[in-house]
Amino acid sequence: MPTLLLVRHGRSTANTEGLLAGWTPGVALDERGAAQAAALPGRLAALPLSEVVVSPLQRCQETIRPLLDARPGLTAHTDDRIGECHYGDWTGRKLAELKDEPLMEVVQAHPSAAAFPGGESMRAMQTRAAEAVREWNARVERDHGADAVYLMCSHGDIIKSLVAEALGLHLDLFQRVSVDPCSVTAIRYTRLRPYLVRLGDTGDLAALAPRAETPSDDAPVGGGAGAP
Repeated sequence: MPTLLLVRHGRSTANTEGLLAGWTPGVALDERGAAQAAALPGRLAALPLSEVVVSPLQRCQETIRPLLDARPGLTAHTDDRIGECHYGDWTGRKLAELKDEPLMEVVQAHPSAAAFPGGESMRAMQTRAAEAVREWNARVERDHGADAVYLMCSHGDIIKSLVAEALGLHLDLFQRVSVDPCSVTAIRYTRLRPYLVRLGDTGDLAALAPRAETPSDDAPVGGGAGAP
């Protein structure tokens, strides 16, 4: 099955203002986020991307634009299922204010029980994102082969929940995962289990390029030799 690259959007104006953006329209990349997005094509240059899937939100669309400009043969497929969590009444509020809300303690310590007022639950968020990944895995393998690499540009909580799902971790543990703006997380899916290959990587990604030999489904005993 394919290798999925999960790219978190670059730093946004909401990030720098300390706001919980959610699905607020018009949240763009800030200056640093734009620079992060501009560097993304170079970081991914060695990887033969077969498909690009992107959240409908502006900050993700802006993050992926330099990559699409650098690779005119790629088309971005927008998928609402990898859009940000619907934070409901919390949308647009300052994180500094939300930390005193009783629900925030649940979000931090027991997220599987957290449902945002007027929004969705974190369980529902994870479920829709995982369903999107499973469907795209099948589509990419069908159209491009089992060794294909494809990319999704999404959001922090979405990516963290997908990492937890891939590792077989309960959603209540997903807050232990951290992914910085414009970081790349790579998950290689196989018939029996996924492998977390990179987590929140902000550097060079050439080692993720497909190798000549078909990778084994088995985990390397002792850790393996890594990239050639």
